[in-house]
Amino acid sequence: MRYLLICVLLFVAVACEQQETVIPAEGEAAKPVHGDTFIEASIGEPNNLLPVLASDSASSDINGKVYNGLIRYDKNLQLEGELAESWEISEDKLSFTFHLRKDVTWHDGAPFTSADVLFTYQLYINPDVPTSYAEDFLQVAKAEAPDPYTFRVTYEKPYAPALESWGTPIHPKHLLEGKEITKSPLSRSPVGTGPYKFVKWDAGEKVVLLANPDYFEGQPYLHRIVYRVIPDSSTQFLELQSGGLDYMGLTPIQYSTQTDTPAFKRKFNKYRYLSFSYTYLGYNLTKPLFQDKSVRQAISYAINKQELIDGVLLGLGQAATGPYKPDTWVYNAKVKRYDYNPELSRSLFAEAGWVDSDDDGVLDKDGERLA
Repeated sequence: MRYLLICVLLFVAVACEQQETVIPAEGEAAKPVHGDTFIEASIGEPNNLLPVLASDSASSDINGKVYNGLIRYDKNLQLEGELAESWEISEDKLSFTFHLRKDVTWHDGAPFTSADVLFTYQLYINPDVPTSYAEDFLQVAKAEAPDPYTFRVTYEKPYAPALESWGTPIHPKHLLEGKEITKSPLSRSPVGTGPYKFVKWDAGEKVVLLANPDYFEGQPYLHRIVYRVIPDSSTQFLELQSGGLDYMGLTPIQYSTQTDTPAFKRKFNKYRYLSFSYTYLGYNLTKPLFQDKSVRQAISYAINKQELIDGVLLGLGQAATGPYKPDTWVYNAKVKRYDYNPELSRSLFAEAGWVDSDDDGVLDKDGERLA
């Protein structure tokens, strides 16, 4: 069972991007054109450009441009086909049949087929592959590729994230089969099916991607994307102002106090929206203390989440009850909230036997101090 927890703060994402204002002639419709370079800041160095081995946000940002999944979220956060042009779900919700696009090639020119999807599934469930994402695929009872453009999976019982899990990036079988995955050169020089091709990775400096002219949805308008590794947000902000960056995520202080000048507003657009980032307090359930539900609840009621949001995030966030944003279809507004309630917290601690028996300001039980 997965235990998800309890003190959760959902951040507001704040970002800005450089703008150049062009006023078209009256009646003239602005049309997109191909070209230009988009330079984005990355707070950290990517760890691995093979998605099965990557577990950091810097790698995921890049991999999201290089690879595709069978499905993806559209702009309204609804699932739509990507490498799969359609799919069918059996009445018992146990079997999913994906019909794949026939116009997709890997960046090296090799054709994409259902064999790549089956290989990716086998990669994720391989116990010798050190991946963080095996759990979704271990729920599959059977996977098969009956023809080059059909892929089918069957589950033993209904699994809520089943369809969503196939948004996982698909890996190239012809380049990885029979190879030791942890030593693959694709970790630093990836080959995908996505809108951008990998060009180079200058360690500690930047990763460069180039628009894929053969992309199945059409060549992207942006010719080149550069991820500059700048591990300090203050330095990023200076680079943004001097023209070294086109885009960065702003800290709460930068958003609230450093970006409201007329000069900044002339050069940049600033956006504020809830991100998928959150901070949570998790309990180690192998420890006897946290095996007591009353203790877990007491700690949760003792944390003033709004005070943290106001003091640390300058109000740019909101308390959450799980990993999903309130404006997404998977959000459940009925999940129990643990709002700040110190009186209830003390009562629950006492119910579990934790009291301040010696008046030293620290709860104790059977001679053991809580902290």
